Amino acid sequence: MLKPKAHVYIFLRQNQKDLRIEFYRGLLDALECRAHNENIRTGKLIILPSSFQGSPRHMQQNYQDAMAMVRKFGKPDLFLTFTCSPSWSEILNSMEGVQRPEDRPDIIVRVFNMKLKELLEDICKHGIFGTVLAYIYVIEFQKRGLPHAHILLTLDSESKIRTKDDIDKFVSAELPDPCTDLRLFQIVTKCMVHGPCGTININSPCMRDGQCCKSFPKQFKDDTEANVNGYPIYRRRATEPVQVGKYSIDNRWVIPYNPWLLKKFNAHINVEVCASVKSVKYLYKYVYKGHDAASVKIQKEGALDHDEILSFVEGRYVNAPEAMWRLNEFNLSHKSHTVVRLAVHLPQQQPIVYQDGQEAQAIERAALRKTTLTSWFELNKNDPSAHNISYSDIPQYYVFDKSTTNWKKRQRGGQNVIGRLPVVSILDSERYYLRMLLLRKSGAISFDDILTVNGLRCITFQQACQEYGLLRGDQQWHDALNEAAQFQSPRQLRMLFAMICGFGEVEDVPDLWVQHQVSLCEDFVHRYSEQTGPHYALADIEELLTSYNLSLQKLHLPTVDLPASVLERANFDVVEEQAKANSYTMQLNSEQRNVVEILLSAVYNNAADTPKCYFLDGPAGTGKNFVYSTLLHTIRGRGDDVIPVASTGIAATLLIGGRTAHSVFKIPIDLNATSTCNLKPNTKEADMLLKTKLIVWDEA
Repeated sequence: MLKPKAHVYIFLRQNQKDLRIEFYRGLLDALECRAHNENIRTGKLIILPSSFQGSPRHMQQNYQDAMAMVRKFGKPDLFLTFTCSPSWSEILNSMEGVQRPEDRPDIIVRVFNMKLKELLEDICKHGIFGTVLAYIYVIEFQKRGLPHAHILLTLDSESKIRTKDDIDKFVSAELPDPCTDLRLFQIVTKCMVHGPCGTININSPCMRDGQCCKSFPKQFKDDTEANVNGYPIYRRRATEPVQVGKYSIDNRWVIPYNPWLLKKFNAHINVEVCASVKSVKYLYKYVYKGHDAASVKIQKEGALDHDEILSFVEGRYVNAPEAMWRLNEFNLSHKSHTVVRLAVHLPQQQPIVYQDGQEAQAIERAALRKTTLTSWFELNKNDPSAHNISYSDIPQYYVFDKSTTNWKKRQRGGQNVIGRLPVVSILDSERYYLRMLLLRKSGAISFDDILTVNGLRCITFQQACQEYGLLRGDQQWHDALNEAAQFQSPRQLRMLFAMICGFGEVEDVPDLWVQHQVSLCEDFVHRYSEQTGPHYALADIEELLTSYNLSLQKLHLPTVDLPASVLERANFDVVEEQAKANSYTMQLNSEQRNVVEILLSAVYNNAADTPKCYFLDGPAGTGKNFVYSTLLHTIRGRGDDVIPVASTGIAATLLIGGRTAHSVFKIPIDLNATSTCNLKPNTKEADMLLKTKLIVWDEA
């Protein structure tokens, strides 16, 4: 897999020194700042651009593109997971001799790609769910090698799934009657039964602290409920159990499916209804979370490197089917609409790509070439029909010719094109206010035209916003949080809230908190409760405000006093940790698995005679860090606290969420015979240690 891609990596790496772009200057500044704080020199800065398919930047750009589709078409209506089946006849009939499907990843990916195209044709062209307005899909690969696709569908208004009858029409979560449809019954019992787990099978990989992380078995339900906290509860009537293998199962164990799709494709196809906009961000974040990787950091002493290519290549987990998928250049992700990313820059501040020593020529070229924004100004000067079209909508009617850097009127296909303005931080204030004006003003012919309001030329874009009445009271901050809430996580929203309080002139901070409390607390409410969630969110905001020399009390917000362990836990998503724990556990060898089981038993066994201190030893390459990571993900996935520490800073970076022992235990840097830890009782740090389930100390 790496050899065919090696020339791409080599090109990107070799051109890092020659090619410079102003867009990355901020990253270099951040690297230099961090190196200064750590009293070491700046090392290499190697970037893996968003143009490389599957890179973190590529996935983030795709996520933003998908959210642009949500802003235009609304929330998705259906979420499908389509998994390749190794028992498809097309795969089995292609085997030669004693070959098994796992021996032919080339056949597996080709067959799955064809099946996926057929599935999308049934959905989008034949309309089995109704008229599809928009869709996206992303391909992932299981550790056992089988590819699967996550698909999100948005239906038109006439096809929307609104009532329980609509849900029952397309989705079933019950075992079919074998007397009336034996084939469907056989497929459901083979492909769509969860586990079973719980008391029936306590060793199931979905079990977390005695409970199923997928909440199986579900409750019996005589009728479907369309929307319960943003999610539907499907009909699961109480029926006589049936024997599936060595287990007796009933409707409580059935994964939701569509009967027609299941009978046609004879594979695992989970179909879920998206009942409310509440779950939208999490669905898209899940779909675009990126591919499997293991983080490894090796750094020269005294130098701070930022090498994204090395991290991507050496941290990748690529199985044979994924390698074949990439070699065949099949799409790892796809969306129904083209999203055009539009430039938002200040006068004379457009990004310029240049080579060292050729700055003058680059400036001359930049003067001749227009960006999508400056070309829009030219279009409005020369084409009166464009005057009523906003900048964000212009790609629907015009296409940007990169060779001439001009907008040209579309001849066809504009209905499948969406324009997207990039997100701009409020710290970049003038660009932030320019973006605000571009979203509202059409027909502008220059930056000066945007700055001119009622014949008066404003000095700044912020002043222009004020003249247009866009900054009355705290409305701009409400708008910023409302827009960000469409695509940012609650943690990112809290960071934005703290930033607004620190740099914005907010008239009524308590009202800003009250108006956006639901979005700011969403993750904590989901994890804990509606009563305690806001307290956890405020504790996190309190921590963020310290960077701006502010506090909840100074801003007249409710004050809280929660243990530091809350803030440690805030940085980890329980669902993600559970998924990682599953993945890591499946990769353990027998010796590693035995170690993990012994340690987990010690963590959760409160008996007085259970040993609580273990020493793990082994030569390099035996997977000690992998065992540590499995423990960290497993315990965090159960909602508990774990503290990974190491004696050195470099070793600490190898542990997820790791810190130095000096930092956690307040150990003095310069030790002598009378040194003591400066950890005081009745502090947040002490409380965190008391509440943690496990301390992992590497290089102890």
